[in-house]
Amino acid sequence: MQRPDFDDIFMELAVNLSKRSHCIRAHVGAVLTKETRIISIGYNGPPAGTHNCDEEWPETGCARDRKGSCSLALHAEENAILYAVKNGSDIEGATLFVTLSPCLACARIIYSTKIARVIYLNSYAAYKGLDADEGIDFLRRFGVNVQKYAGNLVHHYIPIPRNGRTVEQ
Repeated sequence: MQRPDFDDIFMELAVNLSKRSHCIRAHVGAVLTKETRIISIGYNGPPAGTHNCDEEWPETGCARDRKGSCSLALHAEENAILYAVKNGSDIEGATLFVTLSPCLACARIIYSTKIARVIYLNSYAAYKGLDADEGIDFLRRFGVNVQKYAGNLVHHYIPIPRNGRTVEQ
């Protein structure tokens, strides 16, 4: 039996975590690690104890903000980082595995908390129909190591289509 690489294990976990999301528009998972240890996990959705979009608004999802984004949910990266910080974990120098590359707002949080490396599975720009991944560009500009996941997933990740298109694999 061949032993899997830790990057494959952590991305596989991020994919599985994405399945916990109650969002009807996108399922995103994140795993925050340091060396070979998991510090924190997260998936996108509203703050704990508030509501579940797929249960309260099964047809439309929650209200959208002026930019067309969910007005209530936290991104998977935010949830993983907030939980780690809330529990006193040292995340400086950590690696974040995420199924969708960080948006610009999440990139600013990632940089500010001194996370050193981000591995992403799919492009946020492709998902949103944008011409550039601003979050990736921001992180790289300020020295964060950002890489598109190139390993081997055991379970295939099937992203939720947006506007009839499948998200870039």
